[in-house]
Amino acid sequence: MAEQQGTRLGVGMVGYAFMGAAHSQAWRVAPHFFDLPLDPQMAVVAGRKPAGVEAAARKLGWAQTETDWRKLLVRDDVDLIDICTPGDTHAEIAVAALEAGKHVLCEKPLANTVAEAEAMTAAAERAAASGVRAMVGFTYRRVPAIALARELVAQGRIGTVRHVRAQYLQDWIADEQAPLSWRLDKQRAGSGALGDIGAHVVDLAQHITGERITGVSGVLETFVRERPVADGFSGLHGTAGSARGPVTVDDAALFTARLDGGGLATFEATRFAWGRKNAIRLEINGSRGSLAFDFEDMNVLHLFDAEEDPQTAGFRRIVVTEPGHPYVGAWWPAGHGLGYEHAFVHQVVDLVGALAAGRQPEPSFADGLQVQRVLAAVERSAAQASTWTPVEDVPEKASESTPESTPENGAR
Repeated sequence: MAEQQGTRLGVGMVGYAFMGAAHSQAWRVAPHFFDLPLDPQMAVVAGRKPAGVEAAARKLGWAQTETDWRKLLVRDDVDLIDICTPGDTHAEIAVAALEAGKHVLCEKPLANTVAEAEAMTAAAERAAASGVRAMVGFTYRRVPAIALARELVAQGRIGTVRHVRAQYLQDWIADEQAPLSWRLDKQRAGSGALGDIGAHVVDLAQHITGERITGVSGVLETFVRERPVADGFSGLHGTAGSARGPVTVDDAALFTARLDGGGLATFEATRFAWGRKNAIRLEINGSRGSLAFDFEDMNVLHLFDAEEDPQTAGFRRIVVTEPGHPYVGAWWPAGHGLGYEHAFVHQVVDLVGALAAGRQPEPSFADGLQVQRVLAAVERSAAQASTWTPVEDVPEKASESTPESTPENGAR
């Protein structure tokens, strides 16, 4: 790894669009609100188009630019590579960066295939022997209300997890005339709603409960199979002069799952839910109570304690803005809510803290690989008419009170 100059952490970012802007905001802001053990320096941003990357650097606060991401790997002023590009580039960039001795932060989903994710995880494990670390960016873990939910489950406040209901609902392509983008191209995106947004709720369900998904039964659907080709679109399917091009990913995904603690889960991911802009909804029912969360009211967590007096029991609305709540103490007075961008700041805080301490930041590439295996199992199940499909390399732990989840006994 390039030797860090004192406490300086030189950051090189690849990609500068939506995620690049969010990550840039985090690198800029984190040192001003949190006492960080390392000093992040926004050294260089890389992008293919010279004019575009120069404009992004000026707007987002990067000191220099490159048009070839490989040049970041040989720069002494870069200690960490932040990957904010489409999924089809993640594996090549991450593996090369790790082999060059650079820490890596990679946007989710980790890769487009299980094989790519396995190669990335193996590279991360090799690099860790030399103190080089890798983390995947499941940023919603850092929403304070979600972090609090994880704490409450770990404390046993809702008891044994029985049910998880997880949804990620959007409507940005519900209009059939919405144009093609790279997110609708399987070669670049890997999958549609399943991988783009479903990956988030898969990770959150496992993160909050502390359990893993062992098997799934799912269906996928593409409602609109052709879309207009917008001017300037350079995807694999269609050109700017053509009328319409094919959509090669799913528009919606539904699946049931079993957790390794014996609980059941249902997942829904769609970009066809009119009126839902970014509705990440989670409800977790346990033997002693329940938790509920909706990202469109992101500063609130609902808790039901089943051990309270039934005459007055009900869901308690917790406004997660108190100084003692996760991450919140560094921000504003109680009652002054946080927003979408703050989770990215918290991601930087946790990553920098782990690097300074020499420990593995979370979620690791191995965690990202686990999510990738769940997504692949859903795709296999959907291709086989919703057959119950085990998640590879996750040993299933059957509950003593429920039957084995096998096709023979009808579990789905």
